[in-house]
Amino acid sequence: MRALAPWAGMGLFKGEIDRLVDRFIEPRLGTLGPGGAWMPELDFSETKDAYVAKLEVPGVEPKEMNVSVRDGVLVMTGEKTREMEEKNDEKFYRMERVWGAFTRTIPLPGPVDVEKTTAAFKDGVLTVTLPKAAAAKGSFIPVKTT
Repeated sequence: MRALAPWAGMGLFKGEIDRLVDRFIEPRLGTLGPGGAWMPELDFSETKDAYVAKLEVPGVEPKEMNVSVRDGVLVMTGEKTREMEEKNDEKFYRMERVWGAFTRTIPLPGPVDVEKTTAAFKDGVLTVTLPKAAAAKGSFIPVKTT
């Protein structure tokens, strides 16, 4: 049967190409972004009723973060301050902890209800829940027989 439908596997191929292109749209250089800016790790998912973004921001205070939706884009910004305690007898051999300002922008796949959007912070993870707008959910229309 596959010989009759040679393009049947193209959907999988297209999905892989889309994921590859997405990686180049928002480049990642470890935990540092372009120009050395800090970029916290992010998970972005979709449920039947909402889009959910989870951003790992350990050490960032909730009052140092801002969340907004502008022109179909989720924007999350914040700043992790550097702990500066001067000690004359302390010298560092390695400093790997990141600090500074960050911005993460995520294009939303569909319209959202901004008035019902929530942002919660727990255990170093910022969770933003963006309920889909009624138009994005669609509606199920049963087909009746006559």
